Amino acid sequence: MNVRRHRENPAAPTRSGPAPARLDRRTKDLTKRLQAGDIAVIKHSDIDRISAEALVACRPAAVINADKSISGRYPNLGPGIIVDAGIPLIDAVGPEIFDAVDEHDEISTDGDAVLLDDTEIAAGVLQTQETIAEDMHAAEAGMNSVLVDFIDNTIEYIRKDSDLLSAELVVPEVKTSFTDRHVLIVVRGYHYKEDLAMLSSYIREYRPLLIGVDGGADAIIEAGYRPDMIVGDMDSVSDTALTSGAEIVVHAYRDGNAPGTERVKSLGVDCVAFAASGTSEDIAMLLADDKGAELIVAVGTHDTVMEFLDKGRKGMASTFITRLRVGSKLIDAKGVSLLYRQRISSLQLAVLIVAGLVALGVALAATSAGQTFLGLIGAQLDGFFGWVGSLFGPDPATTPQSVGFIQGLTSD
Repeated sequence: MNVRRHRENPAAPTRSGPAPARLDRRTKDLTKRLQAGDIAVIKHSDIDRISAEALVACRPAAVINADKSISGRYPNLGPGIIVDAGIPLIDAVGPEIFDAVDEHDEISTDGDAVLLDDTEIAAGVLQTQETIAEDMHAAEAGMNSVLVDFIDNTIEYIRKDSDLLSAELVVPEVKTSFTDRHVLIVVRGYHYKEDLAMLSSYIREYRPLLIGVDGGADAIIEAGYRPDMIVGDMDSVSDTALTSGAEIVVHAYRDGNAPGTERVKSLGVDCVAFAASGTSEDIAMLLADDKGAELIVAVGTHDTVMEFLDKGRKGMASTFITRLRVGSKLIDAKGVSLLYRQRISSLQLAVLIVAGLVALGVALAATSAGQTFLGLIGAQLDGFFGWVGSLFGPDPATTPQSVGFIQGLTSD
């Protein structure tokens, strides 16, 4: 039985609805169809930052979680993002909510209670800034043991189960040419939109190959570009992206099983499979490196322990090995934005020079001294152009004016 707790939350209303219910045990699938004003019903232990931001972007009237939004395993940021956005978050109502409510049922919330036809069907914990702070403090206290387990899992995987450094890893042949090209790999991770915006000049000038990792392909399209390749298990990429003309590489399990292949082929799109352990962003980097990319720029990829815990991963061995293998050619998008300086083209330089000369001429013409100076310059130019013309025109000594002048001198 759920323990009911009700505290006032200054950041969010305590009542919402009635509004249509949208239910899904996978938050990332729910956000694809969640509309503003709906009430989201999810089952998501330890709501991560990316999922929370996706929920907030949909502007639901409330979020009802069958599980604990902060389990205490680690200090996840997602619940705070939802509550800070002014959206009521009711926690730990229990999985029975999925039996009590159907999609599109009109439900409402009142404090920590969920109502259907004014009848309470579930109750949990209304999260507030205060309750979240308490839960986060408790989670932070246990981070030392989490970090130890995380490191142990990483080392154990590297020692016993990794295929990323072995001869067994077979990189598939692809149509896209990577040789001596810059490659931009986009993952829908932290700050991917901001990073893509910062790289607009870099993309325009260097025209890197654009690789979307699952939903990263949609991020590329949303930014106004077209992906050259899509890599992943195809569970969070749209049909629009898959049919955009990009080459498709399906991330398969080590035994060769690739569930995403069926979906791609059902759209009438060809694909190749890449069987490897690790994450889809890892194999995208390995593919680019193996095919001769000059530089690999990563947008939204996962690098820190907190990001991996958000993804539900117990270690980061594959990422560690991948970065060892790819080496110095891999750089984070933020590094590119800091180090990159847009080069000035010859045309831009010529326009800049002409504009400067025009501005100087206008300034000189505005003063008497400047007018005198411009007159002298004009006289010198007239003499210069006259001399140049004499090189290609008739002999000055044979012109009537010159003959008359010479005769006058001799008669004197």
